[in-house]
Amino acid sequence: MQPAELLAFLADLANEVGLVVRRIPTASAEPGEPPPRSGTCRVGERFFVFLAAADPIEDRIDALVFGLRTASPAALEGRYLPPAVRERLDRGAGGVRHPSGPR
Repeated sequence: MQPAELLAFLADLANEVGLVVRRIPTASAEPGEPPPRSGTCRVGERFFVFLAAADPIEDRIDALVFGLRTASPAALEGRYLPPAVRERLDRGAGGVRHPSGPR
């Protein structure tokens, strides 16, 4: 499975299991601010995955993998997933930024 296909599949899967997936535009809000990055965030009972368009595709995949493994591991247990997707989820996120700290 090509990275773009994997990204699309994981984003659809995340939406199906109740994660909120948001795409972040490439430009930062204010001049001089660092560009936004892909990552995850929990607000109350809702889990968000933010995908920054400027990030490498692997960083966006990592954010989705981290979100899926953290927010809804039970939803993935009995579900059929293509082997490439299951392998990527089992391997985990390679370095996604998340609420508990930097990479």
